[in-house]
Amino acid sequence: MSNQKQGKLICVGTGMRMAGQLTPIAQSYIEHSDIVIAAVPNLFARKWLQGIAKEYICLLGYYSDVKIEGKDRRDTYRRMADTILDQVRAGKTVCAAFYGHPGIFACIAHMAIADARAEGYSAVMEPGISAEDCLVADIGIDPAKTGMQSIETTQFMIYQHVLDTTCLQILWQPGLAGDLSMKKFETNAAHLQILVNKLARYYPLEYEVILYEAATNPMEKTRIDKVRLGDLPTAMLKTITTLVIPPAQAMQLDQAVVDQLNAIAEASQLSQQAA
Repeated sequence: MSNQKQGKLICVGTGMRMAGQLTPIAQSYIEHSDIVIAAVPNLFARKWLQGIAKEYICLLGYYSDVKIEGKDRRDTYRRMADTILDQVRAGKTVCAAFYGHPGIFACIAHMAIADARAEGYSAVMEPGISAEDCLVADIGIDPAKTGMQSIETTQFMIYQHVLDTTCLQILWQPGLAGDLSMKKFETNAAHLQILVNKLARYYPLEYEVILYEAATNPMEKTRIDKVRLGDLPTAMLKTITTLVIPPAQAMQLDQAVVDQLNAIAEASQLSQQAA
């Protein structure tokens, strides 16, 4: 006999634009779960979710703890995850809905799933269309062409990450660059200058970078602005802005590895001929 408890958690993504980006399985969970608990900023998406959910709880109000009271974002995320868990512990099938992908820059979903599983509840995540997916489509890039490095901006700033300038670089949330307090939703020119100074170890200040923002509804326009790296401190940045840095150098062949691979191929061909 299974010891799994009655409550169940499914974390889903609504996509960045929801209309046309919500997967059929995510919609099914939203419609049939006992309760939907959502962190979806778009008003139209929230209204739609409220209209089809059996019961609905919005998590966005918790952000006032940070914006008004100056609390640590990590405490706010913990409260959000606990709100989800309370409903799971009550024996309900809970659908937690997040815009974009529920596991990409959505630590709440990861926290809630880990806690639910630790307490013996079923908990799963269904993938959604993320900002990265939209970025690839909107800008028209293929990460397989040169490879891609993807790093949160403040993490890049404070850790000793090494950039490969032959790769496409994606720096997430430059609009929060340098915030170590976890109590703000903006950055400033001084922090951005530190970011530029570190990036200048790899790229000239004249190098052209891209500021990207995915449209989240049909009335919005996707932002794809090209600016000089050195002008970044004066650029307009939002929490949803992504910094895209195209490859600056051609990839260099590792001839030693190529020779080894060719030697294996030649040996295999000779073995087949001998057989």
